[in-house]
Amino acid sequence: MKIGYARVSTREQNLNMQVIALEEAGCEKIYEEIVSGVKADRPILANLLKQLRPNDVLVVWKLDRLGRSLKNLVDLVQQLIENNIGLCSLNDPIDTTNPQGRLIFNIFASLAEFERDIIRERTQAGLHAARMRGRIGGRPRGLSKTAGATACAVETLYKEKKLSVIEICKKLGISKSTLYKYLRHRNVNISYYENAT
Repeated sequence: MKIGYARVSTREQNLNMQVIALEEAGCEKIYEEIVSGVKADRPILANLLKQLRPNDVLVVWKLDRLGRSLKNLVDLVQQLIENNIGLCSLNDPIDTTNPQGRLIFNIFASLAEFERDIIRERTQAGLHAARMRGRIGGRPRGLSKTAGATACAVETLYKEKKLSVIEICKKLGISKSTLYKYLRHRNVNISYYENAT
């Protein structure tokens, strides 16, 4: 049995063109959904996939109506193939019910895997190059403008030695650990007055 799936992203868009094309392609049932393609939760598609049986063919207007990304599409089609369910896209050269269509799908799958490998390699190369320049990954270290001003005040009060660490913390409304973090950030020698607690 041929089962169609039509999707548009917003209510302003019209499903009629897709539905007519799916009817002309011989679909006995057509599921219609209005939801953004980037959303993971597509309840009508999820329900449709549960209804499919071996030897059924899922028909779509275009592949972008079905998958959120190339990887998502590849995973979905792989699942269909494993369950002996075909996929036919009316406007893309994909029809997994024949050998040529499966070949093209496998090329897509290989391209998706290749793309993931390239991204992984570039990420690793970028991290390695950064480490060679003495940079470590993660969030950039630094302070906001407000924190920077507070750190400057901490340094000044600490170097004046007029207030204890606790008094500085109370005056600026910060904790001792934050005070020491600010001092380290400003490269202040913390052994100025060990008695200040």
